[in-house]
Amino acid sequence: MFEKYSTVNKKSSGILYGADYNPDQWIETPEIWDEDMRLMKLANCNVMTLGIFSWSSIEPQEGQFEFEWLDIIMDKLEKNGISVILATPSGARPAWLSEKYPEVLRTQANRVKNLHGQRHNHCFSSPIYREKVAIINRKLAQRYKNHPALIMWHISNEYGGDCHCAFCQDAFRNWLKNRYDNDLNKLNSAWWTGFWSHKFTSWEQIESPSPQGEIYIHGHILDWKRFVTHQTIDFYKAEITPLRELTPKVPITTNFMGNGYGDKSDFDLYEGLNYGEFAKKVDVVSYDSYPLWHIDNTLTWELATQVSFVYDACRCLKDGRPFLLMESTPSLVNWHKVNKIKRPGMNILSSLQAIAHGADSVQYFQWRKSRGGSEKFHGAVVDHCGHENTRVFRDVSKLGGSLKEINEIVGTSVKPEVAVIFDWENGWAIKEVQGITMDKKEYQSTCVNHYKAFWTNGITVDVIDMERDFSEYKILIAPMLYMIRPGVAERIEKFVNNGGTFITTYFSGMVDESDLCYLGGFPGPLRAVTGIWSEEIDSLYDSDCNAVIFSQNNKLGIKGEYKAKDLCEVIHAESAEVLAIYKSDYYAGMPALTVNNYGKGKAYYIASRNEQVFLKDFYNKLIEELKISKNLECNLPEGVTVQLRSDGETDYIFILNFSEDNKVIDVQSKEFIDMFSKEKIEENIIIEPYGIKIFKTGVYK
Repeated sequence: MFEKYSTVNKKSSGILYGADYNPDQWIETPEIWDEDMRLMKLANCNVMTLGIFSWSSIEPQEGQFEFEWLDIIMDKLEKNGISVILATPSGARPAWLSEKYPEVLRTQANRVKNLHGQRHNHCFSSPIYREKVAIINRKLAQRYKNHPALIMWHISNEYGGDCHCAFCQDAFRNWLKNRYDNDLNKLNSAWWTGFWSHKFTSWEQIESPSPQGEIYIHGHILDWKRFVTHQTIDFYKAEITPLRELTPKVPITTNFMGNGYGDKSDFDLYEGLNYGEFAKKVDVVSYDSYPLWHIDNTLTWELATQVSFVYDACRCLKDGRPFLLMESTPSLVNWHKVNKIKRPGMNILSSLQAIAHGADSVQYFQWRKSRGGSEKFHGAVVDHCGHENTRVFRDVSKLGGSLKEINEIVGTSVKPEVAVIFDWENGWAIKEVQGITMDKKEYQSTCVNHYKAFWTNGITVDVIDMERDFSEYKILIAPMLYMIRPGVAERIEKFVNNGGTFITTYFSGMVDESDLCYLGGFPGPLRAVTGIWSEEIDSLYDSDCNAVIFSQNNKLGIKGEYKAKDLCEVIHAESAEVLAIYKSDYYAGMPALTVNNYGKGKAYYIASRNEQVFLKDFYNKLIEELKISKNLECNLPEGVTVQLRSDGETDYIFILNFSEDNKVIDVQSKEFIDMFSKEKIEENIIIEPYGIKIFKTGVYK
């Protein structure tokens, strides 16, 4: 049981619904501002994110501040019942700043300094940039600290990237001195610099990784990535100092993002920053979501599992607290090779998908399409036609009306029985590995595939990093746990010893936090709990064929064989019991799946990357054996998932159809109230393509 979380701000009680609003682009045509207010109310919006890229409009010349236009907009929004998430503008600085203080511009890894332009082109270590950001942020806080429309601060925009200038080199060395107790021998040992005679004899010899210099010391690369996260957070902390001082009760967020910007089906969390660390410094997690719906040759529901995985990770970044969907598109984006428009129903479905997985907002980029610039054809609520008579606007308005019907969901969460470990630093380390397969490491995709087996069963899953508490779960899954930081293996052993079920896979327990291989046999510190020894890993070509065959009378009761691909690990059972073996090659007959009894629990080791049906059948057996609760006790058709939110007394059941067909759902005569129709549901229901049902019940399991 758990209590309902408080809302993001006492001024806001329902689901936040709005968009990124850029009225400074229309200063010369202020009549558009009044039209915007009319349209916002028609669209059922209750919040706007304001001022993200407004630095040149607020401070057109150094020290010359012009707030009059922003005063008018803040007042207009408040008068029309629309709250404001006010942004600090550091994500894109004005040209005068770059001209007068060129040291604020970033230096690339090849040591070439950028020219002025684009976004996120600034050095996080630059003293003058920090100074100028602090000045404008203080001005904003002083002017609007008591404005009734202000409900939250939005800091900068999609922090990312790194800088390799002299400021950053000095900061990196100081960070390393602190990490290694000012002992160069400790650094040389952690980085294994004896390889290729790379030992450092002074701190000044150390620079950031560069294609023109050092890129093969993996401990060095990992520490640089850790430093970039540290320095970005340090810059963020400097940004918020005047806001905390002047508006201590106004919550603060910054928008996290994904890497899913290319034409690919895998939807990645941004790998450049450790969001597990960054999330500790924000009051509420925000996320910008731009999956490529309707991508060619990809089933919609397959992509939906990847998006859901990311949303569950966002929810878990603050230990189950709801997050904000800060950006999405109501129609299309503008950066893919093929910019597919969301089909009818998809905007509502994909928006409510975020709510189902823990979001307390739906917001768009952007409110009104820009007349010029690179994003003038990016989707928006208001098109260039400027009126409400469009399919997209009607869709947005309809969703806004629907969200009003489910406002009571705000602040609710869920306590899953299953967790998948997805860890940023582990992903960094895997990316740098030279060996095995170079282009099919697929760390996040592998995590998603394990997650998918529960998503298709309508079972909510936590997505956590390896530093989180494991004790409350029944099942803990750690695919490709290549890096194991200090204390993690001990906590896994304790989890299993106390009765938990642990699953890990090939390519686990191989290195420590410095990417140094464990000696004495893999999977290193997981060897005792898994009861196996891993001797070697075979990488398979696409044309290679192998399979795993379940042993007769195995305890899981699974029969038959399953295709193995990409990676096959050759392991030896020590204390573990063999459940399945390899079919062919020189390791035919050797273990491919094992289980080890350890204390009151069990640890499974999956030695090969297998087809999805293997994971489906394997986890279905564990779900049955461990009596894992489903959000709806029925067999779900392909493409449909069921997700849950609860306040401890009332359950909110989301049934989402990500297929292109009608689906029949057996509710098994359990009484629900449809939150939209207000009718009682006591029989089977039909959900149309891209359809969603939201039910509520007072029974909490």
